[in-house]
Amino acid sequence: MIEKLQPRIKIKICGTTSLKDALLAVESGADAVGFIFYKMSPRNISHKEVKEIVAQLPPFIETVGVFVNETSDKVNQIAERCRLTAVQLHGEESPAFCRRVKRKVVKALRVKNADSLKNINAYDVSGFLLDSYSDESKGGTGQVFDWNLALRAKKQGPVILAGGLNPYNVYTAIHRVRPYGVDVCSGVENSPGIKDQKKIREFIKSVRRF
Repeated sequence: MIEKLQPRIKIKICGTTSLKDALLAVESGADAVGFIFYKMSPRNISHKEVKEIVAQLPPFIETVGVFVNETSDKVNQIAERCRLTAVQLHGEESPAFCRRVKRKVVKALRVKNADSLKNINAYDVSGFLLDSYSDESKGGTGQVFDWNLALRAKKQGPVILAGGLNPYNVYTAIHRVRPYGVDVCSGVENSPGIKDQKKIREFIKSVRRF
Protein backbone atom coordinates (compact mmCIF):
# COMPACT_ATOMS: atom_id res chain seq x y z
CA MET A 1 0.00 0.00 0.00
CA ILE A 2 1.38 3.40 -1.05
CA GLU A 3 1.48 5.94 1.75
CA LYS A 4 -0.39 9.14 0.92
CA LEU A 5 1.95 12.08 1.33
CA GLN A 6 0.91 15.48 2.64
CA PRO A 7 1.18 17.97 -0.25
CA ARG A 8 3.82 20.66 0.20
CA ILE A 9 2.21 23.92 1.29
CA LYS A 10 2.77 26.63 -1.30
CA ILE A 11 4.11 29.98 -0.08
CA LYS A 12 3.51 33.35 -1.72
CA ILE A 13 5.21 36.55 -0.59
CA CYS A 14 2.97 39.38 -1.76
CA GLY A 15 3.32 43.14 -2.05
CA THR A 16 6.83 42.89 -3.49
CA THR A 17 8.19 46.23 -4.69
CA SER A 18 11.85 45.57 -5.51
CA LEU A 19 14.15 43.03 -7.12
CA LYS A 20 16.02 42.73 -3.83
CA ASP A 21 12.89 41.62 -1.97
CA ALA A 22 11.78 39.32 -4.78
CA LEU A 23 15.12 37.51 -4.77
CA LEU A 24 15.08 37.38 -0.98
CA ALA A 25 11.69 35.65 -1.07
CA VAL A 26 12.82 33.14 -3.70
CA GLU A 27 16.16 32.41 -2.05
CA SER A 28 14.39 31.89 1.28
CA GLY A 29 12.16 29.22 -0.27
CA ALA A 30 9.00 30.97 -1.47
CA ASP A 31 7.12 29.38 -4.36
CA ALA A 32 5.51 32.57 -5.62
CA VAL A 33 6.02 36.32 -5.60
CA GLY A 34 3.11 38.77 -5.80
CA PHE A 35 2.99 42.25 -7.31
CA ILE A 36 0.17 44.69 -6.63
CA PHE A 37 -1.20 46.72 -9.55
CA TYR A 38 -3.59 48.86 -7.54
CA LYS A 39 -2.90 52.57 -7.23
CA MET A 40 -4.63 52.89 -3.86
CA SER A 41 -2.21 50.38 -2.29
CA PRO A 42 0.97 51.56 -0.56
CA ARG A 43 2.59 48.54 -2.24
CA ASN A 44 1.59 49.56 -5.76
CA ILE A 45 4.21 48.90 -8.43
CA SER A 46 4.39 49.75 -12.14
CA HIS A 47 4.25 47.12 -14.86
CA LYS A 48 7.62 48.35 -16.14
CA GLU A 49 9.26 47.60 -12.78
CA VAL A 50 7.59 44.20 -12.55
CA LYS A 51 8.70 43.25 -16.06
CA GLU A 52 12.31 43.97 -15.09
CA ILE A 53 12.01 42.01 -11.83
CA VAL A 54 10.33 38.98 -13.40
CA ALA A 55 13.01 38.79 -16.10
CA GLN A 56 15.64 38.26 -13.39
CA LEU A 57 13.88 35.58 -11.36
CA PRO A 58 14.89 31.92 -11.66
CA PRO A 59 12.66 29.38 -13.43
CA PHE A 60 9.74 27.55 -11.79
CA ILE A 61 8.77 30.54 -9.65
CA GLU A 62 5.16 31.69 -9.89
CA THR A 63 4.74 35.40 -10.54
CA VAL A 64 1.32 36.74 -9.58
CA GLY A 65 -0.26 40.07 -10.43
CA VAL A 66 -2.84 41.43 -7.98
CA PHE A 67 -5.63 43.54 -9.48
CA VAL A 68 -8.66 45.32 -8.01
CA ASN A 69 -11.67 46.04 -10.24
CA GLU A 70 -9.48 46.56 -13.30
CA THR A 71 -10.75 45.90 -16.84
CA SER A 72 -10.12 42.42 -18.21
CA ASP A 73 -8.27 43.92 -21.19
CA LYS A 74 -5.90 45.76 -18.86
CA VAL A 75 -5.36 42.65 -16.73
CA ASN A 76 -4.53 40.56 -19.79
CA GLN A 77 -2.29 43.28 -21.22
CA ILE A 78 -0.22 43.65 -18.06
CA ALA A 79 -0.05 39.89 -17.48
CA GLU A 80 1.29 39.37 -20.99
CA ARG A 81 3.71 42.29 -20.84
CA CYS A 82 5.15 41.22 -17.49
CA ARG A 83 5.01 37.49 -18.28
CA LEU A 84 3.00 36.76 -15.17
CA THR A 85 2.03 33.15 -14.55
CA ALA A 86 -1.20 33.97 -12.69
CA VAL A 87 -3.45 36.82 -11.65
CA GLN A 88 -5.18 37.40 -8.34
CA LEU A 89 -8.43 39.36 -8.44
CA HIS A 90 -9.18 41.28 -5.25
CA GLY A 91 -12.22 43.30 -6.22
CA GLU A 92 -15.83 42.56 -7.12
CA GLU A 93 -14.94 40.67 -10.30
CA SER A 94 -17.71 38.39 -11.54
CA PRO A 95 -17.39 34.75 -12.67
CA ALA A 96 -17.80 35.98 -16.27
CA PHE A 97 -14.94 38.45 -15.76
CA CYS A 98 -12.68 35.68 -14.48
CA ARG A 99 -13.37 33.63 -17.59
CA ARG A 100 -12.09 36.47 -19.77
CA VAL A 101 -8.69 36.47 -18.09
CA LYS A 102 -6.06 34.60 -20.08
CA ARG A 103 -3.98 33.44 -17.14
CA LYS A 104 -4.62 31.18 -14.18
CA VAL A 105 -6.99 33.07 -11.88
CA VAL A 106 -7.02 33.13 -8.10
CA LYS A 107 -10.19 34.84 -6.88
CA ALA A 108 -9.73 36.64 -3.59
CA LEU A 109 -12.66 36.69 -1.18
CA ARG A 110 -12.68 39.13 1.72
CA VAL A 111 -14.11 37.12 4.59
CA LYS A 112 -16.32 38.81 7.17
CA ASN A 113 -18.73 35.97 7.93
CA ALA A 114 -20.29 32.89 6.29
CA ASP A 115 -22.18 35.09 3.82
CA SER A 116 -18.86 36.17 2.35
CA LEU A 117 -18.56 32.72 0.79
CA LYS A 118 -22.14 32.26 -0.42
CA ASN A 119 -21.32 32.75 -4.13
CA ILE A 120 -18.04 30.85 -4.17
CA ASN A 121 -19.41 27.92 -6.17
CA ALA A 122 -20.22 30.24 -9.10
CA TYR A 123 -16.52 30.69 -9.85
CA ASP A 124 -14.55 28.36 -12.10
CA VAL A 125 -11.03 29.44 -11.17
CA SER A 126 -7.71 27.86 -10.23
CA GLY A 127 -8.14 28.66 -6.55
CA PHE A 128 -9.47 30.99 -3.89
CA LEU A 129 -7.51 33.33 -1.67
CA LEU A 130 -9.29 34.05 1.60
CA ASP A 131 -8.40 37.37 3.18
CA SER A 132 -9.78 39.37 6.08
CA TYR A 133 -12.58 41.82 5.37
CA SER A 134 -11.99 45.51 5.95
CA ASP A 135 -14.06 48.57 5.06
CA GLU A 136 -10.86 50.53 4.55
CA SER A 137 -8.64 48.20 2.55
CA LYS A 138 -8.75 45.57 -0.19
CA GLY A 139 -5.95 43.57 1.45
CA GLY A 140 -2.79 43.76 3.53
CA THR A 141 -4.80 44.55 6.66
CA GLY A 142 -2.76 42.40 9.03
CA GLN A 143 -6.03 41.13 10.53
CA VAL A 144 -7.00 37.47 11.02
CA PHE A 145 -10.45 36.12 10.16
CA ASP A 146 -12.28 33.03 11.47
CA TRP A 147 -10.27 30.16 10.00
CA ASN A 148 -13.18 27.76 10.45
CA LEU A 149 -14.82 29.49 7.48
CA ALA A 150 -11.87 28.48 5.32
CA LEU A 151 -12.72 24.83 5.88
CA ARG A 152 -16.01 25.36 4.03
CA ALA A 153 -14.28 27.00 1.10
CA LYS A 154 -11.98 24.01 0.60
CA LYS A 155 -14.94 22.07 -0.78
CA GLN A 156 -14.98 24.40 -3.80
CA GLY A 157 -11.31 24.28 -4.75
CA PRO A 158 -7.75 24.97 -3.60
CA VAL A 159 -7.65 27.53 -0.80
CA ILE A 160 -4.82 29.96 -0.20
CA LEU A 161 -4.98 31.35 3.31
CA ALA A 162 -4.16 35.02 3.91
CA GLY A 163 -5.08 37.76 6.35
CA GLY A 164 -2.90 38.56 9.34
CA LEU A 165 -0.48 35.66 8.91
CA ASN A 166 2.99 36.04 10.37
CA PRO A 167 5.90 33.82 11.50
CA TYR A 168 4.21 33.21 14.85
CA ASN A 169 0.70 32.11 13.81
CA VAL A 170 1.14 30.53 10.38
CA TYR A 171 1.90 27.05 11.73
CA THR A 172 -1.30 27.08 13.77
CA ALA A 173 -3.25 28.32 10.75
CA ILE A 174 -1.93 25.52 8.57
CA HIS A 175 -2.63 22.91 11.23
CA ARG A 176 -6.22 24.17 11.50
CA VAL A 177 -7.06 24.65 7.83
CA ARG A 178 -4.63 22.48 5.83
CA PRO A 179 -4.73 24.95 2.91
CA TYR A 180 -3.22 24.55 -0.52
CA GLY A 181 -1.05 27.56 0.21
CA VAL A 182 -0.44 30.60 2.39
CA ASP A 183 -0.03 34.23 1.36
CA VAL A 184 1.75 36.82 3.46
CA CYS A 185 2.27 40.53 2.99
CA SER A 186 2.37 42.86 6.01
CA GLY A 187 3.38 39.98 8.31
CA VAL A 188 6.91 39.96 6.87
CA GLU A 189 7.47 43.70 6.46
CA ASN A 190 9.31 46.51 8.19
CA SER A 191 6.96 49.00 6.52
CA PRO A 192 4.47 48.76 3.61
CA GLY A 193 6.31 47.33 0.61
CA ILE A 194 9.62 46.88 2.43
CA LYS A 195 10.26 43.26 3.39
CA ASP A 196 12.18 42.09 6.43
CA GLN A 197 14.74 39.38 5.74
CA LYS A 198 14.48 37.77 9.16
CA LYS A 199 10.67 37.73 9.14
CA ILE A 200 10.52 36.15 5.68
CA ARG A 201 12.93 33.40 6.66
CA GLU A 202 11.15 32.74 9.95
CA PHE A 203 7.78 32.65 8.17
CA ILE A 204 8.96 30.11 5.61
CA LYS A 205 10.71 28.06 8.29
CA SER A 206 7.43 27.90 10.25
CA VAL A 207 5.52 26.75 7.18
CA ARG A 208 8.06 24.07 6.36
CA ARG A 209 7.73 22.61 9.87
CA PHE A 210 4.41 21.18 8.74
